[in-house]
Amino acid sequence: MNPILDVVLRSLCVYLFMMIAIRVFGKNQLSQLNAGDVVLLLLISNAVQNAMVGPDTSLQGGLIAALVLFAANFIVKRFMFFSQKFESLMEDEPVILVKDGMIDEKALDKVKITKGELEEAIREHGVDGIENVKLCILEVDGNISVISEDEKNKQTHYSRIKRKNKRKYLR
Repeated sequence: MNPILDVVLRSLCVYLFMMIAIRVFGKNQLSQLNAGDVVLLLLISNAVQNAMVGPDTSLQGGLIAALVLFAANFIVKRFMFFSQKFESLMEDEPVILVKDGMIDEKALDKVKITKGELEEAIREHGVDGIENVKLCILEVDGNISVISEDEKNKQTHYSRIKRKNKRKYLR
């Protein structure tokens, strides 16, 4: 087989595997990485590197693998933009964790977030207790958004898309 085509196919297989693994293991794995999560990511990247380039450890092989990963990610994002079905396949829906100061225990169990982790996220948003939360959502990107009962000190988390256009939303 052509060595370049070999790297391309291997890289696509690894990309697909990683997308499926992240989908299966849940979006909460992407949010607020702790030391163990960082180590896991480093080890995974090291483990899959050989699977992508195989015996080709040249600069060319590495650059081709990186290019394929960027291209695959670009194509997946485009498909998600144009196809609602594909987007639902690739990303879960946002999950409401707290509404009007009441924790949804089933939702916490579904996304595998402990009450302690939820309380920590709420404190990080400047809210001093669950009873003061109007709405708390686990977003599709793994971040937790919190809106407090106190409207003048309302805490929110803007998505990456909204952050780019923050001036537009603050007017």
